[in-house]
Amino acid sequence: MHKRDAIRLIAVSALLVGATGLISACSQDKPQFKNIDITGADYAKNFQLTDQNGQLRSLKDFRGKVVILFFGYTQCPDVCPTTMAELAEVKKALGKDGDKLQVLFVTVDPERDTPQVLKGYMTNFDPSFLALRPTPDKLAEVAKDYKVYYKKVDGKTPTSYTMDHSAGSYVYDPQGNLRLYYRYGSGTQALVSDIELLLKA
Repeated sequence: MHKRDAIRLIAVSALLVGATGLISACSQDKPQFKNIDITGADYAKNFQLTDQNGQLRSLKDFRGKVVILFFGYTQCPDVCPTTMAELAEVKKALGKDGDKLQVLFVTVDPERDTPQVLKGYMTNFDPSFLALRPTPDKLAEVAKDYKVYYKKVDGKTPTSYTMDHSAGSYVYDPQGNLRLYYRYGSGTQALVSDIELLLKA
C-alpha cells in the first residue's frame, strides 16, 4: 500500500469512528418510564397555595425532591384514600430515598376541608405529606392550569355532597420540572421505579 493510500485510509477510519460516536450520542435512550412521560408539557408548571399549617407553598420549596401532586378531598370514598395509601407505600418502598419524595394533596373541597381536617387526613397516611387548600376562586384557577376536572355533586343534604374529580397525579423531578402523569390504578412498583430513575438523573 502506498503511503498516500495508507494516510487516506487512516483519515477515513478516523472520520467513521467520529461519526459513529456522534450517532450513538444522538441516539442515547431517554429514560424508559413506566408511567406517562409528559416532559416538556406547557402546563402544571407551578402553584402558590397555602398548606394545612398556614404556610404559603410553591414548587421551589421542594427542590431536591421528587414531588407528586394529587387533587382530591378528604370525604372521597375510594380514589383519594386508595391513592394516598399507595403513595405512602411508595415512600416506604424507596427506603432511605423516601425522604427525597414529597407528596402534595390539593383539596377540591376547601369548604369542608379545613386546615384541621387536612392535618388529620395527612397524618393518617404519612406525617410528611402536605395538604394544600386553595380558596374557591384560586381552586378554579389552579384546576385550569393543571387541566384538572372537578364538579360538586349534590347529596341528600346541603353538606352531604360529593366531588367528581380527576384521579391522576403529576410527578416532578428534583429540579421542579414536570415529568410524569401517574394514572390511578397504575400500581406502586411502576411509580417506585420511575422515581428512582428521576433521582438518579
